[in-house]
Amino acid sequence: MEVVQVLCMKGGNGDTSYAQNSVLQKKVISLTKPITDEAISNLCCNNFPARLCIADLGCSSGPNTLFAVLEFVTTVDKVGKKMGRQLPEIQVFLNDLPGNDFNTIFKSLPTFQNDLQKTMGAGAESCFVTGVPGSFYGRLFLGKSLHFVHSSYSLQWLSQVPRGLESNKGNIYMASSSPPSVLKAYYEQFQTDFSMFLRCRSEELLEGGSMVLTFLGRRSEDPSSKECCYIWELLAVALNDMVAEGLVEEEKIDSFNIPQYTPSPAEVKCEVEKEGSFTINRLEVSEVNWNAYHGEFCPSDAHEDGGYNVAKLMRAVAEPLLVSHFGDGIIEEVFSRYQKIVADRMSREKTEFVNVTVSMTKRG
Repeated sequence: MEVVQVLCMKGGNGDTSYAQNSVLQKKVISLTKPITDEAISNLCCNNFPARLCIADLGCSSGPNTLFAVLEFVTTVDKVGKKMGRQLPEIQVFLNDLPGNDFNTIFKSLPTFQNDLQKTMGAGAESCFVTGVPGSFYGRLFLGKSLHFVHSSYSLQWLSQVPRGLESNKGNIYMASSSPPSVLKAYYEQFQTDFSMFLRCRSEELLEGGSMVLTFLGRRSEDPSSKECCYIWELLAVALNDMVAEGLVEEEKIDSFNIPQYTPSPAEVKCEVEKEGSFTINRLEVSEVNWNAYHGEFCPSDAHEDGGYNVAKLMRAVAEPLLVSHFGDGIIEEVFSRYQKIVADRMSREKTEFVNVTVSMTKRG
């Protein structure tokens, strides 16, 4: 599997698209907003720039992309007003892999400009948005050109499926039944990728520039713990049931592994300190319920069904990967089964995603 070619959230605005099923990711952006606000405020207070370059890496498509940008620009505007300064010209770079649905983002830019106009008036004309296709595990921007880098729920994705996973039979990710060699292969791929990410960003950020990165992660030191792997284990249950019924070939599951690693705070800290270009300002952990609508009023009855919500969320994220390996013939059936399995487990267990957020500054 060539991850760069097949990894993308499901595009468009249809019922199963990422645009319609990314409320949870929006929740995480809102949850980590105080950390982002603090980083941008400190950046601007130290040396309020005449021009500001911001990059959102792994931006995906749908409403969250420009929701995050609106938050950044509004924060810069607030800091500027407190300091009696005019809003700087702001260049926003939206980055994701080439298969990302950039067209949907660009079509929503007029609405974004209107929202910006309502919030900031004439200052809205100072914000310029550009799409940058490419992997963030390589250079994307000119040297020393960026002031602020943001990434949310993207850096857990690896640049490739780790090598040496042949013994991970019956699993599609790290699991309690995975051999130690599989866990080691995943961790080493994370180390390679994240250190490369840090090295590239250290070349692109100005001295004193900031980064706020939020990973889907874990608290536990065990990389195969349920808090980070369970969501994929349940999808493997659905697929294995289909193998037992002759609907999917066993070899197909044995050769399929999710290119993801959910790090602990200690693992993130270790790689940042080892690479050496950044000072960590904050390193925090938070949680969100698997069901994005948990504890909230929603007029649609469907949203009361946690299994339904989670299955649609995971479908929007995983469908392109599954289609590239299994073909599209199994998609409806596998997610129908997955919905029932998830609903059953959610009714009996506490199910939460763990977020690891790190805020850092480039050293001088």
